[in-house]
Amino acid sequence: MTTITLVQGDITRQHADALVNAANSSLLGGGGVDGAIHRRGGPAILAECRALRASRYGEGLPTGRAVATTAGDLDARWVIHTVGPVWSSTEDRSDLLASCYRESLRLAGELGARTVAFPALSTGVYRWPMGDAARIAVETVRTTPTAVEEVRFVLFDTHAYDTFARELGDAGHAGHAGHPG
Repeated sequence: MTTITLVQGDITRQHADALVNAANSSLLGGGGVDGAIHRRGGPAILAECRALRASRYGEGLPTGRAVATTAGDLDARWVIHTVGPVWSSTEDRSDLLASCYRESLRLAGELGARTVAFPALSTGVYRWPMGDAARIAVETVRTTPTAVEEVRFVLFDTHAYDTFARELGDAGHAGHAGHPG
């Protein structure tokens, strides 16, 4: 059974087999988590992303899909890039957000990753409401068959941490680590 833990902090400072990047479809870096991972991970990540764009993903990585690269200078073996959906008040895209978690876990399992660190996907510039994002993330991780032993949600601020903690508590699977002091 996969253990779910929470940490408030910077995902680029985490030690895990795989760090999940909230990428944009270009795979060429951006703001938020994406920019931070590319900056701290160094040029090797961008080089592999460019190679992926030149080969399999000429049109960009589709929303809800995941692809892995080296982790470069990060304290991980891989970065799993996934493109979350932009939140919409008129269209239910929750299946695409859930797909980001499922596809990332599938890929992590194929790679042999035992620990995976996720940010709160789509909650930054893609404006997904934190409560709904936490519900989808926790529910999807709990119900997705995987060989991954630990999923660590790395939440940037207290609001995100508290929201995910409530969702884990509501699910009856509180597994907190690194609570903000």
